[in-house]
Amino acid sequence: MQKVSFELTSEFIELNQLLKVVGLCDSGGAGKALVASGEVKVDGKRELRKTCKIRAGQQVSIGDVRISVEAGDGSA
Repeated sequence: MQKVSFELTSEFIELNQLLKVVGLCDSGGAGKALVASGEVKVDGKRELRKTCKIRAGQQVSIGDVRISVEAGDGSA
């Protein structure tokens, strides 16, 4: 399993944007399509809301990739 860490510098990031930022898709639209396919899980549960708010401490997985969302210092 590939593990990716993402440092969150705001209160939340939308799920489709997170997939784009970590490089799992080329655009937010492609991220929405990934979520709509039912392949994305948030904290182990399938997530179909494309703009679901992802906050620090949550884990997002798709296939064999796990993204750990960690709190940043907010100074970015």
